[in-house]
Amino acid sequence: MNDLAAGAPANEAQSAGSSITHRIAHYIVDTPYAAIPAASLNAAKRFMLDTLAVAWAGSDAPGCHEAHALLVDEGGRADSSAWAYGGGRLPAMSAAFINGMTSAALDYDGIGSGASVHVNITVLPAALAMAERLHASGKDFLSAFVIGADLTYRLAAAADLPNAGFHYVPIYGVFGAAAACARLMKLSVLETRHALGIAFMQASGTQQANIDPSLSKRMMSAFAARAGVHAALLAQRGITGPAQAIEGKFGLFKMYQGGKAALLLDELGSRFDNVLGSIKMYPSCGANHTTIAGTLDLIRQYDLTADDVLSVDVTMPPYAARLVGNAYDPSGDAQVAAQFSVRYTIACLLVRRRLGLAEIQEDAARDTEINRHVGKINVHIDETQKGTRGPIVLRMRTQTHGEIATRAEHVPGSVEAPVSDAEIQQKFDECFRLGVRPLDSARIRMLTQRVHACEAIDDIYLFLKDII
Repeated sequence: MNDLAAGAPANEAQSAGSSITHRIAHYIVDTPYAAIPAASLNAAKRFMLDTLAVAWAGSDAPGCHEAHALLVDEGGRADSSAWAYGGGRLPAMSAAFINGMTSAALDYDGIGSGASVHVNITVLPAALAMAERLHASGKDFLSAFVIGADLTYRLAAAADLPNAGFHYVPIYGVFGAAAACARLMKLSVLETRHALGIAFMQASGTQQANIDPSLSKRMMSAFAARAGVHAALLAQRGITGPAQAIEGKFGLFKMYQGGKAALLLDELGSRFDNVLGSIKMYPSCGANHTTIAGTLDLIRQYDLTADDVLSVDVTMPPYAARLVGNAYDPSGDAQVAAQFSVRYTIACLLVRRRLGLAEIQEDAARDTEINRHVGKINVHIDETQKGTRGPIVLRMRTQTHGEIATRAEHVPGSVEAPVSDAEIQQKFDECFRLGVRPLDSARIRMLTQRVHACEAIDDIYLFLKDII
């Protein structure tokens, strides 16, 4: 049983004024910009660039254009930018939604290193939309982004294992999005606590969208980003939410996923865990990435061809197998099916020796040459492993080399397996040159410079001026 749901009496420590949720509200409101270390500010900028880049590339992914068109048709206040689309502005809630969706569409966004949660695709869309609406300063925006991202990561890191099937992005990201918006709006501690409670009332989303590949998967961050904006705006108008949204009898950790208060609150306000993220090097579910690393290692080491490989056995933790270990079926939403299938991942690598943006397009997902090799790939589950992305063990039976094998533990781009700045910049440049409104070199350079100098901007409303 988790320590927040252990049945402690409702004494002074559990009263509304000193509850876990209330302490978090104090942290959101009271933490000064000066308390945030340079490493956390720099990490925020790096993840901001990464999120903007993948959102640009994802703007023409299936479902995104249709969602944007609906929001434009609905209309409303001209508050905030739809990053990659240009043109007129949208209400902050609508902008947060479409930017959250395009950021997630290619599954190319950063993920927590140690906690399986996509932090930035929910918090950044909400924070930037609200900052534009309020004409906030760069410092105010940046501190809100860091605090919202830190809270999201902490919630995921505090979660008990095994994962019960809820998707961490919407059930934890909605709190981070609401926190960032409440901070920007300069809500009181009590109003901020209400915003967290209202956010909790909107927390939802499960891994069924991964198991049944559908476009709704790429909207979970969008729903949470929009809900975070909405929660803060409602709280500002005097709407109240449950005081113990996180630790209450029917709160987050009791009803959704158990959690540990000590981990959630450890060094709160002095340690900022937004730094604990990894930039994805492949546009595919993070549960595929150790397999990608292992497969590429064997392909390069033995100069393998697809036809040389007779069979492949990949053994992975239960969590990873649940997300990517199912049968591959591209007959419906082909792109989503490709992103969430370890069988497609391995077959694609054997045929094309890479897994980039071209390899998750519909023509690749349905490529008969790739699909010809899917059937030779077998997935096994190691019930003793509790990780989310590894370790994996890969065994191949080949005509030329007999049986070969490798073990991969870490995701490329993570703290444990870093990649070079040049590789990351190459990803950014490729992504910004794609999508509905590709950027040229001059605009990419301008956008990059603005992100790096974000704290010096007087009015975030002008952040994308002359870029879109």
